[in-house]
Amino acid sequence: MRVMKFGGSSLANWQRFSKIAEIIAVAAEKEQVACVLSAPATVTNTLIETVELAIKGHNFELLLTNIEQIFIRLHSQAAEEKISDTQLSILNSELIAHLSDWRQKLAGVKLLNECPDSVQAQIISSGEKLSANLLEQILIAKGITSSQLDPQELFLAHGAPLEAVVDINLSKPKFKTISLNNNRVWVMPGFSAADSEGKIVTLGRNGSDYSATVLAACINASSCDIWTDVDGVYNTDPRVVPDAKLLTQLSYQEAMELSYFGAKVLHPKTIAPIAQYHIPCYIRNSFNPDSLGTLVSNDTDTTGLNVKAISNLDEQCMFDVSGPGMKGMVGMASRMLGAISQTGVSVSLITQSSSEYSMSFCVATLSAAKVKAALEQEFELELKSELLEAIKVRKNLAIVSLIGDGMRTRKGVAAQFFKALAQASVNIIAIAQGSSERSISTVIEQSKTKNAISACHQSFFDVQHYLDVFLVGCGNVGTGLLEQINKQAQMLKAQNITVRVCGIANSTKMLLNAEGIELSKWPLLLNESQQISNIPEILNWICDQQLLNPVLVDCTSSSKIAEQYVDVLEAGLHVVTPNKKANTRDLAYYQQLRQVALKQKRQFLYETTVGAGLPVIDNLKKLLCAGDKLLQFNGILSGSLSYIFGMLDEGMRLSQATSIAREKCFTEPDPRDDLSGMDVARKVLILAREVGLTLELDDVDIESVLPEGFDSSGSIDEFMENLTQVDEAFMQRISRAKANNKLLRYVGQINQGKCSVNIVEVDSSDPLYSVKGGENALAFYSQYYQPIPFVLRGYGAGTDVTAAGTFSDLLRTLNWTRELDS
Repeated sequence: MRVMKFGGSSLANWQRFSKIAEIIAVAAEKEQVACVLSAPATVTNTLIETVELAIKGHNFELLLTNIEQIFIRLHSQAAEEKISDTQLSILNSELIAHLSDWRQKLAGVKLLNECPDSVQAQIISSGEKLSANLLEQILIAKGITSSQLDPQELFLAHGAPLEAVVDINLSKPKFKTISLNNNRVWVMPGFSAADSEGKIVTLGRNGSDYSATVLAACINASSCDIWTDVDGVYNTDPRVVPDAKLLTQLSYQEAMELSYFGAKVLHPKTIAPIAQYHIPCYIRNSFNPDSLGTLVSNDTDTTGLNVKAISNLDEQCMFDVSGPGMKGMVGMASRMLGAISQTGVSVSLITQSSSEYSMSFCVATLSAAKVKAALEQEFELELKSELLEAIKVRKNLAIVSLIGDGMRTRKGVAAQFFKALAQASVNIIAIAQGSSERSISTVIEQSKTKNAISACHQSFFDVQHYLDVFLVGCGNVGTGLLEQINKQAQMLKAQNITVRVCGIANSTKMLLNAEGIELSKWPLLLNESQQISNIPEILNWICDQQLLNPVLVDCTSSSKIAEQYVDVLEAGLHVVTPNKKANTRDLAYYQQLRQVALKQKRQFLYETTVGAGLPVIDNLKKLLCAGDKLLQFNGILSGSLSYIFGMLDEGMRLSQATSIAREKCFTEPDPRDDLSGMDVARKVLILAREVGLTLELDDVDIESVLPEGFDSSGSIDEFMENLTQVDEAFMQRISRAKANNKLLRYVGQINQGKCSVNIVEVDSSDPLYSVKGGENALAFYSQYYQPIPFVLRGYGAGTDVTAAGTFSDLLRTLNWTRELDS
């Protein structure tokens, strides 16, 4: 015989009742079926609410009328399609009898302003009986022999009236008095049983599921199907992680761990009977009956997963009992747990320091007050004599657990778990692992639960890895970056990488969307946005959204934005930027940025600040890490000046070459930033600081391309018009260099701890001689590379090149690793 249990959502209306009757009928063609039913959705909660109203002396009739209407609709719709008038009359008579019984009991409760648990159990367990009545009549109308099993006659339970536990050993013999072969389908109301005095008791949370597994144990069922409104058990909560995966198979032990640590589909009490009697259990979806669901059994695991799932148990408080009286004092743990036991509260997690100085444990927040009172009473003398410190209670916590049978033989799972939490900036408050090695649990702040679960899910399961990008600056480079992200989206997705642009800001407005902005429409959407551009507001919004891997990309040249990088890193974002201002501010700020990035385990990436798309910073760091030491550096570091000086070689005038470079977007928006030499000076300073020189920007000796005395003030257009005034002087300087078989190049240098940027005459033996047309070239003379230098050369100007280098840095923030099965 097969046991099938259907929950309240599967019985919410006539369409659902009709559907489960079809599911049962199909199953009954193959073998006998015993069905366990919940009350229709909302009915039990409404009955509980009527009791609460009656205790307070309030009117409960409206709620009873609502319940009555639910069943009247079900009965009348059943009569229209399935059942006879006689059957309808039977159902309505039973409903009237229940309504009369409810009113009588609730009137007494209202009169006394209290409700004994035994009376409440009788009231709130009635909805299941009405469900069973209706299903029985539907099955009979289908021509299926059917009758009911009475849980109050067959299940003997003990414990509190509202949280009773069935004694399977004493209940099992009672089923031998029933001729189970007389009907093809048996129907049983769930959620209730009877105590040794024959009084009705309820079976607590998920009581109908528990009824089903107890029934399966009592009749030695071939299997037990729990039909609910989801496809089965997922490897984490789909409401937290949208791409959570359905688990096809679990062991009883895995299911128990999952249910204990917060899985909503299962409850520990539900699993115990099927685990004890080795009965396979399927978790299936009545809304999608074709789905195979999740099998919970002792079958050999075929999934190949070492880690099966990540669960979370929210609304937890952690108690810390500590003090000198704990060390070496026999029985302290026993007294502590005994005091908690007397309150009837379950401990979620417990851990003890190796010094025996303290013990910590977690309980549900709702139970914290009575647990604290019980402990203070138990240890009253120790607290007064200061053998124990005041009992500390930390609230707003959650327990996140990693679960899987395969963890027992897998090395490095704990390290992977904690690394994922660290990368998500989640602080671990306490750790516990059972001796079975089947689960590892951590206590964290509840506000970080989503971050923790998302990070662990991406670390252990093969799913999409997300980069949540916040772009500040929509100029040439910013716009180019958005185009490249949009163009590469499908290719990256094939590699399980999804780049979501969740924020775009210019100098006045910003646009935020946690699901990602539609990049084909971003200019229009940003223009229509009413949000004022504000970095602190972006950071607060990101915190509220609990995004896993947010990255700020600064494509401005703004000092104001660069000054906020510390706050950005502190908020848990990576920073990627071609903006040179942060790295060339005062040395104290430069060092602070790196300290904060290290502390927060965030990346600060700025490859494009020196060589645009060239991997200058990365290669330099690798040389230094390998033990090399920079002796001297010469380089053409400005793509715009490389282009301009190359045009001068060909006889073009300075003003004309600058104008063309500006039109090609090789220069900064204001060409004076390039011609002044300040842009190159910043790049040289960044390189100098990378190799350990403690220099400020003022320490860089700068020769401007513009001669002394030239008036460079005014608007950009005015400046460009006045630039023709220096053309003749420059032509003369070029002619003198050519007379010596040399060319002019604008070169940044590091030599003997000093930095300079100058116009230099170079001959054909110099690596920089042939560099022009927007190329950068950097020559590093080091202990490893001399007398021939290590040279990097390539385009150093242009929107696409800089945007590509920024995109490359952005992808480097994918700093987590996945668990690989051997």
